[in-house]
Amino acid sequence: MNRIKYIILIFSVFLVQGCSIYNFTGTGKIDAKTFQVGYFQNVSELVEPGIDRDFTRRLQDLIQNQTNLNLTSTDGDLVYEGEIVDYRVSPMTATADLTAAQSRLSITINLKFSNKNKPEEDFEKRFNFYDDFPGNNLPTGAQLKKSLDLIFERISQDMFNATLAKW
Repeated sequence: MNRIKYIILIFSVFLVQGCSIYNFTGTGKIDAKTFQVGYFQNVSELVEPGIDRDFTRRLQDLIQNQTNLNLTSTDGDLVYEGEIVDYRVSPMTATADLTAAQSRLSITINLKFSNKNKPEEDFEKRFNFYDDFPGNNLPTGAQLKKSLDLIFERISQDMFNATLAKW
């Protein structure tokens, strides 16, 4: 019986030590204590009010929820800056009477990432995603909220993966 307790103890030690190297978000050890998210202004030709604020908050919340980094307004170890460069609604398929059967809302966001502790990891890259919806719906109200939630979730997760998870 003592041998089983000893094996369980050894296994527990390895398990606890392993968690300090890897966590469930896949970020591993982050060489930073703070992060800063600048305001992602909407500079696209088509402007939807409030999406710049909503995306900025979404990215801040995601990083806070998936890391132990502290959000700061200045002099962060990791800095996320950029702008919403494209907000577009496009017809995808047509009906026999030439109306849209399906439409697509697509958003592209340009990210400028810098790591004060590891400048070789700095980069600038565009991230985009889309949501398709019935052509008789306009991207307003509940449809807009659903589309923005889906698009912002994917883009912010892709940014997180590119900067912290290194995927």
